[in-house]
Amino acid sequence: MLRAAIRLADEGGFEAVSMRRLGQVLGVEAMSLYKHVANKDDILDGIADLVTGDFEVPPNDADWKSAIRRSVISAHQVLLRHPWASSLIESRRNAGPARLRFLDAVIGALAGAGFTMPTVIRAVMALDSHTYGFVLQEQAWPYDADDAPEAAASFARGLPPGAYPNLRAMAEMVATAERGVPVNFEFGLDLILDGLERLQPT
Repeated sequence: MLRAAIRLADEGGFEAVSMRRLGQVLGVEAMSLYKHVANKDDILDGIADLVTGDFEVPPNDADWKSAIRRSVISAHQVLLRHPWASSLIESRRNAGPARLRFLDAVIGALAGAGFTMPTVIRAVMALDSHTYGFVLQEQAWPYDADDAPEAAASFARGLPPGAYPNLRAMAEMVATAERGVPVNFEFGLDLILDGLERLQPT
């Protein structure tokens, strides 16, 4: 049932998930679904947790920095496959077992590296903000990454002559770069991890 709900969400966003639609997809009466879940919120909690279950959980016996890096990159890749998931996961009050397991492992990896709990809390918030925020930003762009040079050129042409010289220089560089300027989630992630490393107790 939850896999079917994920397919509905992938097609039309999590707003497309309803008991009626889910019943149609499964070939059953919508009322029969209430034998398995209490309401639609149960479905949304379930699919949010199911997606989180695909995140790579950092092992507790690995180098903290490489383990967290792989884990966060994995989360980013999973969230890109399910465009609706970022906002849904972050909005749920009830964290499921997969979400709890993931967070517990991230906290454990950082705490095991010697970071104080206040620093761990800030680190988790920074990593979450970068991961979920970056995905939401990618999804909101009005053009595909492959179209960035053309979009940048159009943007530069639309600037008033003589105004915003720094913006113009950046846009013209993107427009003329041989391979473009790739969207780089890992650049920001590495800035966070390198900053954390400097805070690590010696």
